[in-house]
Amino acid sequence: MRNEELQVEGMSCQHCVRAVREALGGVAGVGRIEVEVGRARVEVAETTRRDALTEAVVGAGYRVTGA
Repeated sequence: MRNEELQVEGMSCQHCVRAVREALGGVAGVGRIEVEVGRARVEVAETTRRDALTEAVVGAGYRVTGA
């Protein structure tokens, strides 16, 4: 397992936090998820691509701006 951190723009409330957490939880290989406004920290399997995490966040309606 490894840790990934994403900077997420467009989040402003607990509904946003929940939406990002649920989106990340749908990615194969994701373990522990910590989300707060503006940031997500995720423990993932070595085989999980960072692109998959970014795609999940973007699919939920937010932007990933960095790590």
